[in-house]
Amino acid sequence: MKLSNKPAERFDWTLAFILLLFCIVSLTAIASAQTTGQYGINFVPKQIQWYVIGSIIVAGVMYFEPDQYKKIAWYAYGLGVFLLIFLHFAPGGEGQIAEVQNNVKRWLNLPVIGKIQPSEFIKTFFILGMARLVSSHHERFEDKTLKTDFFLLGKIMLVLIAPLVFIMEQPDLGTSIVFIAITAAIILVAGISWKIILPVFISGAAAVTTLLWAAIYAQDFMSETLGFDLYQFKRIYSWLDPYSFPTSEGMHLIQAITAIGSGGMFGKGFQGREAYVPENHTDFIFAVIGEEYGFIGSCIVISLFFVLIYHLTKIALELKDPFSMYVCTGIIAMITFHVFENIGMNIQVLPITGIPLPFISYGGSSLMSNMLAIGLVFSMKFHHRTYMFGADDDD
Repeated sequence: MKLSNKPAERFDWTLAFILLLFCIVSLTAIASAQTTGQYGINFVPKQIQWYVIGSIIVAGVMYFEPDQYKKIAWYAYGLGVFLLIFLHFAPGGEGQIAEVQNNVKRWLNLPVIGKIQPSEFIKTFFILGMARLVSSHHERFEDKTLKTDFFLLGKIMLVLIAPLVFIMEQPDLGTSIVFIAITAAIILVAGISWKIILPVFISGAAAVTTLLWAAIYAQDFMSETLGFDLYQFKRIYSWLDPYSFPTSEGMHLIQAITAIGSGGMFGKGFQGREAYVPENHTDFIFAVIGEEYGFIGSCIVISLFFVLIYHLTKIALELKDPFSMYVCTGIIAMITFHVFENIGMNIQVLPITGIPLPFISYGGSSLMSNMLAIGLVFSMKFHHRTYMFGADDDD
């Protein structure tokens, strides 16, 4: 079978159309969520600006081939870790290079670029580094043994530690869990023996269960020995019983549940919301969708994410280059976890972690980092078809 070498036919128009639909949903939801003068700014033009910049990023990233990304993968990973280290030591406060909000230092104020959140971008850089690590390992060790699998798993853990430590230090538990989810997905497809994977995942599940138990019944030990902050305990309590622990997170959750529940089957219509939900244009934008467009509108948005994840999975399975496949796997894991966590925290299935809804929540760093990741998928698909054209010439 011969595949066309024409750029217009190699471009993934389906993925582009899916992104267009997300843009429409995002602008509609943000326009409906914001109240005039609520924040002294109209977020819709800003989100359009981020989508335009994101589209330019996609075009620029798609220009380069997967082999080129494989060559610079460690440099990208190193840049991401450097930004996290720089953020950690940078002076924070008003007029400083690092911005502090709610006693948390997660943003850099850069000349020309403006305010960015390094942890958003390093997720994609981390995926590139992981993909390079696993693919290079398999090239070096063609004959798999338990010893080589243990060696690969150890290297994966080492690459994970650096960003994880500095992100936890911010503290940013939600983003830290995203890194763990990406790592788990890549481990699953890396070909490591189940004799190793199964005990590791069982141990991980046991550790999470133990930590949750300790957070409820052994707070002093968690705080004094492991260095957990009080705000992390409050989020767990407000998740399990928001009415008994009326913290800010608990109130957010109560209002989000109230908004979604009041939407009923068909919702209250555009700008018909009545429940007040803080941060409704960012972390809790799904509550706006649920209230104004009801169960039907919420299902449509969830279905759109399903279509995106399905399409990305289909691309990953089509790719013959291991590096490209691992990159797509990491991106799928990142987006999937974001969707599950954001929607889950809006309906009390999961604790509140401050993770935005991909491609819909307002935010420059979040949207541009997601577009950067999607740009890599465009590149893998675009240049993969060029490669396959030559490979299939004799079929």
